Amino acid sequence: MAARVSRVDSSSVVVSDGGLAPFQSEGLLFSAGAELDSLQAGGEPFRRCSAKLRALSASGGATVKTELNLLLDELLSHNYSLQNSGHNITAQVTYPAQHSIHYITAQVIVDEQTLYTLVSYCTRALRTCSSWTHSEILLAVSSLVYGNGPRCQQHLPELIGPNGVLLKYGDPKQTDIELRRSSVHCLANLCLGVPGHPYLEESYKGVCYRIFLHNLQSLKPSDVEDVVFCTLLQSSLKGIQYFLNGAKWKSTPDQDLGTLLALLKKYMFYGLPGINVEMPQVLYPAPLPQYEAVPAAKAEPAQDVPAQRKTSGSRGKGKKAKAEGKTDGGPEEGDDEEPISVPVRTGGGGGAGRGEGRIGWPKTSNPLTLPLQTGAHSQFYPNWKKNSSDSEFSDPEGGMQSKLRLYQARVRQSALQCFLAVVKSVEKRVLHGYWSSFIPDAPGTGSPPSLTLLTIALKDPSPKVRAASLQVLSALLEGSRQFLSAAEDTSTPRQAFTPFSATLAASLRELHRCLLLALLAESSSQTLIQVIKCLAHLVSNVPYNRLRPGLLSPLWKQIRPYVRHRDVNVRVSSLTLFGAIVSAQAPLPEVQLLLQQPSQSMGPGTSGGATPQEQCLSWRQPVRRDREPNLPSPGGTGVDGVLEAPCWLLQLCVALVTQPRDEPYSDSDAAGSTGGALEPSPVRLEALQVLAHLVKGYFALTQTSLLELAQLSARCLREQDPSVQLHGAKLLEELGTGIIQQYRSDAIVFIHTTDNFVVQFWSEVLTGPLIGALQNDQHPTLQTSACDTLSSILPQAFSQFPDKTQVLCITILLGLTYSENSLVKAAAVRALGVYVLFPCLREDVMFVADTANAILTVLDDRFPNVRAKAAWSLGNLTDTLIVNMESVELEFQEEFSDMLLLKMLRSATRASGDKDRVKSNAVRALGNLLHFLQPAHLRKPAFQQPLEQAMRALIDTVKGDATMKVRWNACYALGNAFRNPGLPLGTASWSEEAYSALSSVVTSCKNFKVRIKSAAALSVPASRDRYGDMRQFAEVWCALAQALEHSEETEDFLEYRYCTSLRTELCHALLHLLSLCQLDDLANVQASLNSQSKAVLLGFLVHYLSDVALVSRPEDVSGEDAGDQMEPRDRLKELEQALSRLKELEGEDRVDSKSDLDTVKMFLEDVSKSCETIKAAEGLDASVTHTNSPPKFSSD
Repeated sequence: MAARVSRVDSSSVVVSDGGLAPFQSEGLLFSAGAELDSLQAGGEPFRRCSAKLRALSASGGATVKTELNLLLDELLSHNYSLQNSGHNITAQVTYPAQHSIHYITAQVIVDEQTLYTLVSYCTRALRTCSSWTHSEILLAVSSLVYGNGPRCQQHLPELIGPNGVLLKYGDPKQTDIELRRSSVHCLANLCLGVPGHPYLEESYKGVCYRIFLHNLQSLKPSDVEDVVFCTLLQSSLKGIQYFLNGAKWKSTPDQDLGTLLALLKKYMFYGLPGINVEMPQVLYPAPLPQYEAVPAAKAEPAQDVPAQRKTSGSRGKGKKAKAEGKTDGGPEEGDDEEPISVPVRTGGGGGAGRGEGRIGWPKTSNPLTLPLQTGAHSQFYPNWKKNSSDSEFSDPEGGMQSKLRLYQARVRQSALQCFLAVVKSVEKRVLHGYWSSFIPDAPGTGSPPSLTLLTIALKDPSPKVRAASLQVLSALLEGSRQFLSAAEDTSTPRQAFTPFSATLAASLRELHRCLLLALLAESSSQTLIQVIKCLAHLVSNVPYNRLRPGLLSPLWKQIRPYVRHRDVNVRVSSLTLFGAIVSAQAPLPEVQLLLQQPSQSMGPGTSGGATPQEQCLSWRQPVRRDREPNLPSPGGTGVDGVLEAPCWLLQLCVALVTQPRDEPYSDSDAAGSTGGALEPSPVRLEALQVLAHLVKGYFALTQTSLLELAQLSARCLREQDPSVQLHGAKLLEELGTGIIQQYRSDAIVFIHTTDNFVVQFWSEVLTGPLIGALQNDQHPTLQTSACDTLSSILPQAFSQFPDKTQVLCITILLGLTYSENSLVKAAAVRALGVYVLFPCLREDVMFVADTANAILTVLDDRFPNVRAKAAWSLGNLTDTLIVNMESVELEFQEEFSDMLLLKMLRSATRASGDKDRVKSNAVRALGNLLHFLQPAHLRKPAFQQPLEQAMRALIDTVKGDATMKVRWNACYALGNAFRNPGLPLGTASWSEEAYSALSSVVTSCKNFKVRIKSAAALSVPASRDRYGDMRQFAEVWCALAQALEHSEETEDFLEYRYCTSLRTELCHALLHLLSLCQLDDLANVQASLNSQSKAVLLGFLVHYLSDVALVSRPEDVSGEDAGDQMEPRDRLKELEQALSRLKELEGEDRVDSKSDLDTVKMFLEDVSKSCETIKAAEGLDASVTHTNSPPKFSSD
């Protein structure tokens, strides 16, 4: 933890350590004051040594330790035996030593032994020295234990044990506020943990937490200055923040989340002008905000009210009002607070016209047209000009109040930082219960609204505090999509009660309104960035498809000019927000209309040509905007030769990537400059991301600019910056994916209008720098993205490429499967898995064989992600084998290598024992391979053992505890294998195990989709002998009948949507078995048709055969099961086949089976009669409806 001293003077020291800033300790450091005067002998040498000690700097390097030792030796060598003014001489010598420890440990990394020695010295000093030195000693201890709590285990009992000195001094009952503050400071530094290192033990952390909490709950003593009490509050809040960092919240009786949140909400508004409301002591999870009472006049938070009232009352009167009205020099508080004369900031949990927490600033009639701050330029002053030392508070008339406002702002900032730590450590679903306490609800009429985070964002005079509140709001919104998905206000509102969905929707609308107000009113660039980021988080999580349109249009209009803000970070954040808008539940009709707005609306003189703060902040000249509609690239001719206006956002992003800037960079642009005259790299990268989101969500608006976007991507790939190259490749991938999706949605229209256009697009891409990116070994991430781009080529376009282009793509991908980088290897093998499905390639035996060899090599990779991609590609390759077997017949099978097929079978069997994400596709490949095997293969001895191992691997997967997706694929694979007539199904040793596994799953699996696929597999065998002996057939029949009888019993409510599909598949399987049964099987069938089961089974079969709704309800059928559905006529044929089979069995002379046959036959006849009765009733209802319809009269 190397550290440095940022500022050392006679009053304060600010130490920063690895980005974690300890607290500022005003007036606590050693100085040669009255105490030095008591050291009469050797006084001048002592003062000289003390001055040298204070002048030590870390810049001295290795000589610092030597100089320090020499100075300490000289200090100890002086004679201190003369006059003593009442203080122990040991304490007087200890006093400068404590300063030395504090000063040196803030700059030097200490080892274990040194840390032990120094802490031991300080603890002994606390026991032996006078109490007036203890605050200084504790300051040294705080520097020693900063981030070193776990390394001080031997001293923890003495410091924070039952009788620990820090607990004694940190208790709220401690009357000495300096000791109390120093002790809390030490406890906070003890709780600070360093990532990668052990944290303080939970028992000790709990003790510290209670001290922090009690200090926050305590009232300010009457004899304590407000500024000093603010530092105590800040230390306590920092302590809780360090307590929460890096750990998950554990709710205990001593750690109640509601109590902590109530305190944080209280101090979030501490000293905020105009806010004078008592917070509840505990917050509870509730859908509505808790009541906040107006306190009595003697309430504790009112210490700053007189000064504030005086300030507001004297505005415009006297010298003070004039001084406060200045905007050119900024306030005494420096960069922590804006000028008092800022215009009104309204809204936010109390928007315009809302009762509580009003500030004594000018009011505005229209909250959406707030007056803009005129003193914003003061924020660009250097920090040293605005805040150097205590001299900034030297104004005798207003200095103390300015200093108090600064410290109160720091308390609010610390409370918000602590709240941010709470949000990160507590589960989202728990925090959602407290949503109403911190997020504004709908603007109400009458009663004042509750105080929320938006109140701070709109009303706090400190830009740092406003930014902190927006950071907390962003953290609350991040990952809240599932919670916010309950919001809905599209339907007509109910009058009797307000549902939670409507309440949540109203809250979201208020969030949009308040954040838009903050966007309009904000003048600080850093805070403005947080506003825009918060809006991006909001847009990414709000279910706009469930809300009334109109939320995004005002935001869209107001954010457009910020893309031209002079601050590069503001421009990047604005583009991020545009990306969130175009990717939120795309495509949204409202966004589609906004994208189609003409680009001329961005020109000068229109509403959106400049930011609301100052039009001069627009860093592009108007002449540049005038040229934008004439940009050469993003316009052009559509696919039909008609000139179409391109999307204005596409124009803007292309211009940001390709066009030079017209003005010099601002100060913040310099760091992001990539050289030349182009935009800074962050702006260009964000513009490319917006283009990718735009193409993905609104491809129809961008397809007229395909060639221009291809040229843009090629330009990016030619640049030297790897990040720009990567984003150019990502844009190409999205373009290819969009083309494929457009083709699938309307293939006929697409072929006739854009087929040649797409071929031209990909031809330009493949003749450009994409091939070079694929061969760039120095940037594996770029190679990975380029492989993904190749896999997004439209198959119909690939078939029209020249042969050399096809061979080039295939050769590069095959070569990259041997890359040393796992990401490149995975992307290459996945692209081959896509290519093997192309119609123009799948019949090429050599390509399929080369691809198979490459996939099998990658399938043995040591990285699970690579093996998962290889297994997916192997599954696709085996799908191709099945397609070729059905279309090309024996020609392809004869040319395909037997040895390669055997190798694929063994590799897939091994992969079926891998991790679930590998196993899922490995079992799919096994099913296809077992289906593909021909009698010639099965007769070879080399295939016997691999065949049995493959079947047992599938059986074990079906019976195992893998994920439901894996088991679904295993059931599908068994059904696929059963389709091969050459397999010895019914006679092989594994047949019984396969049927038993499927029978067990169809009756007991909790997942109905797995049950559906197992029932489908049981209905695959086409002959009776493939079901095995009578006992095996009976087991399958009983399992299917039992599953149908209990098909509506499930513990998971979500499985009910698959009930219809499950019953359909079970009924089909039962009728299939009856159409194949023999006389010996009827005894077991008849036994299952007892009085109770018979009625249930009959009812389900009747519904299956007659109820059209079972077929016409697509929402009950998932995509992979949709092909298994049958029309009612085909179902009746199944019944007829079963009855025909039973009639055939009547001809066999078997007296012992006569009764069983009659029972089963009567059961099926009852099913048939019931179907006919239902059909006749439906016909009668239809005729009655037709008869009762009103008569039609001719026009004659």
